[in-house]
Amino acid sequence: MKYLLVLNRLFSLHNRTKMVITLIWDTLILLLAFLGSYWIRLGIGTDVLGYHEISLGATVLIFHLSLLVFVGNYRHMVRHLSQQAVLMSLSVNLLASCYLYFARWPLDAFVPNSMPIIYFVLSSVGILGPRILVMLSVQSQSFRLRKKCLIYGAGETGRALALSLRQGSDMLPVAFIDDKRSYQGKTILGLDVYPRDVIPELVERYSISKLLLAVSDSGPDRHRELLSELEPYAIELLSVPDVKDVLYGRKKINELREVSIEELLGRDPVPPKPKLMRPDIRGKRVMVTGAGGSIGSELCRQIAAEKPSMLLLLELSEFNLYQVEAELSRTFPELAIEALLGDVKDERRVRHLLSQHQINTIYHAAAYKHVPIVEHNLLAGVQNNVLGTAIMARLAAECGIEKFVLVSTDKAVRPTNIMGASKRLAELCVQAMQDMHTSTRFAIVRFGNVLGSSGSVVPLFKKQIAAGGPVTVTHPDVVRYFMTIPEAAQLVIQAGAMGKQGEVFVLDMGEPVKIADMAHKMAHLMGRSIRSEAEPGGDIEIQFTGLRPGEKLYEELLTGDSSGKTPHPRIMSEAEQRLSLTEIHQLLDKLSIAIHNNDEHTATELLLNAPLAYKPAVHSGANQKTMANSIAIADNKAIVSKLALN
Repeated sequence: MKYLLVLNRLFSLHNRTKMVITLIWDTLILLLAFLGSYWIRLGIGTDVLGYHEISLGATVLIFHLSLLVFVGNYRHMVRHLSQQAVLMSLSVNLLASCYLYFARWPLDAFVPNSMPIIYFVLSSVGILGPRILVMLSVQSQSFRLRKKCLIYGAGETGRALALSLRQGSDMLPVAFIDDKRSYQGKTILGLDVYPRDVIPELVERYSISKLLLAVSDSGPDRHRELLSELEPYAIELLSVPDVKDVLYGRKKINELREVSIEELLGRDPVPPKPKLMRPDIRGKRVMVTGAGGSIGSELCRQIAAEKPSMLLLLELSEFNLYQVEAELSRTFPELAIEALLGDVKDERRVRHLLSQHQINTIYHAAAYKHVPIVEHNLLAGVQNNVLGTAIMARLAAECGIEKFVLVSTDKAVRPTNIMGASKRLAELCVQAMQDMHTSTRFAIVRFGNVLGSSGSVVPLFKKQIAAGGPVTVTHPDVVRYFMTIPEAAQLVIQAGAMGKQGEVFVLDMGEPVKIADMAHKMAHLMGRSIRSEAEPGGDIEIQFTGLRPGEKLYEELLTGDSSGKTPHPRIMSEAEQRLSLTEIHQLLDKLSIAIHNNDEHTATELLLNAPLAYKPAVHSGANQKTMANSIAIADNKAIVSKLALN
């Protein structure tokens, strides 16, 4: 490896110094080539070099070097010598050999006919040989050090990517993969094209770590199908930017991005209906509570795109508020944005804001949603999710807000945890506000998990896989519905536009996803394999930790079979049991007293007795005692009821 150290020292020299060294080398080579041509043709001992022959040699040397300088031979980086540079150098050597042949007559020099051919060979070997050896040495070292990758797609996009990566990247393409038989078996840009089933063999042969998808012009269905077909190979998948971004110069072809689980599990979004997106937003003053959260911030983006007259961001977290306000101000510089620090439970603050800004529409996304955390902080969860929603809904009615939309959850359906029970009670509070005979139109939108939201399994799994595992899954059979955040936000706005009398709208979440399968797919997309009995040498282990307090295996979206169609194909409406405004007030008063007294026992009892269909799930863990007490309360109530009847 000493020669590599010598090369590195040479490469570190100043450009002018390297050019002088190269020029001196070429001069010596050309002198030796001229003398060597005589010695090879006539023998070393032959004395034929007189004044005329020496004059010829001097003119050939000057002519040859002048041509090399003229064609830019000394501007090329030797380690990145191109095929064009080699051909140009050979052409110069050929011209110099022709000059040697024809210049013998004017100078009256003795030059055998075969001497120009020998000169051409010697000068070419002497000039190009060391350069090619240096280039091959550098490429050999680069091949060993750079990460090997495969390019899926040998079309224009794939070829452009291969050329770009070769110019200097951490990754080095070693082959193309393409499903077109017309490409298979061919060599393109020096890379062989293979069918897909050869991928495992290439991975083992070249220690492939990444598969680059160069098929950005494929449709969403084909893209998702392709990801599904490539995911089992457990090679990290990266994708080229969108073709439009490359064409308009916004991104370069080699700015690769990771393939996300959203692309694999997602579905074709139904284009939003303008008549449902605009009525409550276009030209109106819109407030979003919980504006810094995953759903709240995306709602803000979608709302801002529909050109409200003003967008008000109500958020408790200063950091989250700063982030979303900065992003929206940068993306929508013409939009009037108000960043408001505040708590939905602060009645005086909320009333002042609603009156001061004369708001038309409210999207209420502020909530505590992390099931285990709310389970261990019962009173805080109930106070925020129930009382906070009740305050917002009541003040919306009192201040004459045109539309109030509550963002709810599938966990409100037959809840088994405090978070779900609190959201179901929040729904009842919103529906009861219609009894105030107010002009405010209320709507409730219920959906399941969103991919990539804060606290969801996607970012958690990604961190665990990147750290080498283990990946923690609560139960082998746990299943959840998933939707992308942008689609969820669009559907919330469209469903909200249809609400008039506190209706509950349910979003079509598609097919449920097994969380263990999601962990497998995410690991494969990141180039890792899952350790199992069938594959004991896998990279990542999955650990099943058991269901957490309040969790259930399957989530539901509907309480019964009473769902109805709406103008949107992915939005359903459901008739729900309601409570009167008087009943809600009585229940909220009791909850407020329990919260004021820090009385979790009474608060739990109130939730169990309310018509929420709340049945706490009992799992092993720190909260098992609390759950057992909750069930005991329900059992005692049932016994008391039976005794009263008897």
